[in-house]
Amino acid sequence: MSELEKSEIAEFDEKHRQDVISLWEKCGLVRPWNNPDKDIDRKLTDRNGAFFVLLAGQRIIGSVMASYDGHRGSIYYLAIDPEFQAQGLGKRLMNHCEAFLLKLECPKINLFVRSGNEAVLQFYHELGYSEDAAIPLGKRLIPDD
Repeated sequence: MSELEKSEIAEFDEKHRQDVISLWEKCGLVRPWNNPDKDIDRKLTDRNGAFFVLLAGQRIIGSVMASYDGHRGSIYYLAIDPEFQAQGLGKRLMNHCEAFLLKLECPKINLFVRSGNEAVLQFYHELGYSEDAAIPLGKRLIPDD
């Protein structure tokens, strides 16, 4: 059985922190205005969500955060190690998140894709996601510097 066939989805554990941050850096998800350690710390206070990792043996090859606020579900930090992309692992993590959110009776998922990231937009379109007629707005309350 190959490393991918033996891969498993697990809840994030503190021992995964540095490997997850390295994965996010490798996938280009880290931005100067979002400290990844603080993002993890904040996620760990979320009582209505989950933080999953995809393990191939002891190696972190994927991650995703899911949240539910009672109105909509959200997905953040979906990442698959570039070495393992285009093998159905992102879809597997998304299916896992959708099942998790359905158990919470979440009616809809919202997620954000950075402008110009056509490959990721295509990935989500293939999973049945489409653009909403909404403009995301944001306001930073706590700087991460």
